[in-house]
Amino acid sequence: MITLESLHLDVADGVAQLRIDHGKANEMGRQQIGEWERLCDWLETAPVAALLSFSDRRSPKGAPIFIAGANVTERAEWSVDEVKAHVRRQRAVLTRLRRVPVFHVGVIHGVALGWGTEYTLTCDWRIVTPGARFALPETGLGILPGAGGASELATVIGPNQALRLGMTGESVGAEEAVRIGLVDELANDLASGLERAQALATRVALRSPTAVAAYKAAVLAALGQGTDARRDIEARAYEHCVNSGEAAVGRANFATITAGSARAPWGIYSPWKP
Repeated sequence: MITLESLHLDVADGVAQLRIDHGKANEMGRQQIGEWERLCDWLETAPVAALLSFSDRRSPKGAPIFIAGANVTERAEWSVDEVKAHVRRQRAVLTRLRRVPVFHVGVIHGVALGWGTEYTLTCDWRIVTPGARFALPETGLGILPGAGGASELATVIGPNQALRLGMTGESVGAEEAVRIGLVDELANDLASGLERAQALATRVALRSPTAVAAYKAAVLAALGQGTDARRDIEARAYEHCVNSGEAAVGRANFATITAGSARAPWGIYSPWKP
């Protein structure tokens, strides 16, 4: 277990719950990025199978906030090289978070601007509440969404929708975000969103951490590959599960697993990389 100052982490029954609450509006700045890097370090070897991230933060006027973007104001006195290095670091940490070997469910409640929209791309399943709003305002500030908005967003929602959001800065609400595939599921409110996320995370936590992680790695690695390459990735991921002994555990505990009432005696997480 790790202790973080800007991020609030609780772990129970194989599920890590992350409450985002820092800065004025959960903005990403130099102070926070080290915390996200430490979180990735931990998740890459942690004894958890799922991550649930959310925020119950509100503005002084009571409006819900998920992540209000990057802390652009802190860059006022930075050199050009400092700005570029910082954004490369942001991009790298979100790339790592996208590939951590756990099932990451995000519950987006409130505004998710810029870096907040890009953060949602790291989630394996995205649950949204009616008050959520998404936007990429960066081109209006003379920059572009540089932590996944220009490189990864189109793979999720298609190039036309990505160009609409990134080039116009138009804000979209929860229902439109579901329609275009930016998020996956609409909940009635934060409480029901967290309940649904916990139910999904709990299901994952009953499964083999090695198999879950290998499946995620294989799916992501196969994106954009040809048929033969995809099948080779799948074969190597499958055989890793067999070689690790998890397949034998599954066979030996078939009745318990299919009943769905208890966790099989899975082994320690065994990493696999494509």
